[in-house]
Amino acid sequence: MSYVIASPQQASVPVKGTYLRFPVRRIYCVGRNYADHVVEMGGIPGREPPFFFQKPADALLLDENFPYPSASNNVHHEVELVVALHSGGKNLAVEDASRHIYGYAVGIDMTRRDLQGEAKKAGRPWETAKSFDHSAPIGVITPKSDIGALESAKIMLHVNDEPRQNANISEMIWSVPEIISELSKLFMLNAGDIIFTGTPSGVGPIQPGDRVRASIAEIGELNLRVCKPS
Repeated sequence: MSYVIASPQQASVPVKGTYLRFPVRRIYCVGRNYADHVVEMGGIPGREPPFFFQKPADALLLDENFPYPSASNNVHHEVELVVALHSGGKNLAVEDASRHIYGYAVGIDMTRRDLQGEAKKAGRPWETAKSFDHSAPIGVITPKSDIGALESAKIMLHVNDEPRQNANISEMIWSVPEIISELSKLFMLNAGDIIFTGTPSGVGPIQPGDRVRASIAEIGELNLRVCKPS
């Protein structure tokens, strides 16, 4: 097949312990999936149906340098468990959802909090706040075959060695299988989809010069240096 312009490069993530890469089709994100973060953001915790948004696949950042984005003075970190799918479907049952998981990674949902606040007040979409370039830093993917289904693991984020976020993924309001099932009611999930599963409390601002370290037990670490905007 021939194209009128060069075909865009396939977004992908390295797989731990191999020279292989995981090709990324779509990035789905879950909002407010830890009760303490719901409270932190001014909401009332409960088990209302989860809500979702997306980031473009090329928003993934694999480099250790995170360029501070333009048009914002209040960029926040949100550490998250990322789930990578090797298969999918529609209207998946909760009890069948885990078999579609290829592996897990550490991710950070970077957010222009000031632009998000403006969008909320105006009832506008969140793309400028959530879907900007490099807004989805991610570490290597650990195959599920290496560690099994991940139901409980410490999740943390430090800025300049100061702990900011400290929780356990078992505290998620909606579990990983439930997230996959609910998402499949809205979209046809496919191999190559990845899901950012929500962040615990402790989100906060970062500035150029900061060093960010995100980690999830059994999966590993993601280290970033926040760079001055170009």
